[in-house]
Amino acid sequence: QTVRWHIELQPWASPTPSLSYEASRFLKYISTSQISCEHMNLNSLKGYSETAKKPWSICLDERFNLIHRIRSKQCRLYSLGLGNDDNQFELSMANSGCEVHRFDPSIKSPHIQEGRHLWYHRLSIDWRDPNPAIAAHKLHSNTKKLGTVLNEFGHQKIDVLKADVESAEWKILENLILEDVVEQIGQLVFEVHIHWPGFEVSGNDSTVVRYWYSLLRELELKDFRLFHTYKDLSKPQMFLKKEAFNASSCYTLSWVNTRWK
Repeated sequence: QTVRWHIELQPWASPTPSLSYEASRFLKYISTSQISCEHMNLNSLKGYSETAKKPWSICLDERFNLIHRIRSKQCRLYSLGLGNDDNQFELSMANSGCEVHRFDPSIKSPHIQEGRHLWYHRLSIDWRDPNPAIAAHKLHSNTKKLGTVLNEFGHQKIDVLKADVESAEWKILENLILEDVVEQIGQLVFEVHIHWPGFEVSGNDSTVVRYWYSLLRELELKDFRLFHTYKDLSKPQMFLKKEAFNASSCYTLSWVNTRWK
């Protein structure tokens, strides 16, 4: 299989590059569910009263694998975060018998186990592995690609990948697509930030939005379908540093891999 270095960019939304056309196409795309899901939180499992601050929605419909994996205590959640204290979702998943791995570079010890099902790892998931030959990278030796971590942990599959990585999500998502790691994932729940391009995403505004849109279309080509979208109105209403397009700077998006068994 040939290694891909770049994702395929979608055609421009209009005959000549235009931020308003790109923005309206992208915002419509992230605001429109592609597949319906009737059971979207752990309350539908008995004994839960979930009070998560954010709607980390997962699809527990019978036609998808996750609910069956939870019932048979075989599910696995990877949670990527940056010093975020809201871990209600992770605790709920662990309480339901899922094996939960939370990756956060700000914790005190390399690995901490809390209870039977919850592990914390002092690791930051990135879109590249550190290069040991570069002095600056030595500082980031606890930074790894998700594919590298899966190999090191001996994990073939992740039932749910949750990511709240403060604008690193675009490059991480690109890495997961280019390396086909995304095919090892059952559901994705990502917080996306659109108030600036994100880490190491370059180009003018219309180019950036076309890249974001193209990334999400690549997910669709890999049989991921958006089933829940949440516009966070508690965050500033900013789109690429502009108060325009009636957008929030932050959306939480949930996809299910419809091919996943």
